[in-house]
Amino acid sequence: MNKKRIFALVIIVTVIAAIWTNPKKEQHELVVKEKAEYLLKNQLGKKEQSLFDIGMQLFGHNAVEDFVSKNVVVENFYLFSLTKIKWQGKDNPIGVGAFGKIWLSSKIDEKATEIIDAIKNN
Repeated sequence: MNKKRIFALVIIVTVIAAIWTNPKKEQHELVVKEKAEYLLKNQLGKKEQSLFDIGMQLFGHNAVEDFVSKNVVVENFYLFSLTKIKWQGKDNPIGVGAFGKIWLSSKIDEKATEIIDAIKNN
């Protein structure tokens, strides 16, 4: 085989692998939910950690899940997908998914205070 055919074959296999392993919406939501819970926990002081744990057991998981299900938008581009959060009338991209992985950008950390306040108020 010549180099052009090998290169074309590698590209085709890579494209098929990207399509096959593109993360589903549920995977994006799970990653955002875990990140939101992590940010909530880190926003509190050490004294409030036990209260946070009790609160999350009683109602926090539902509040986070409700927020994520209403505000997380996933755009599928077949080779990759974008994770966005609807916030103040805008879709803010916060992550990308490809090859079975989801990477969240630092933008979610920038908006953490706003998101956490919204979750606390629900």
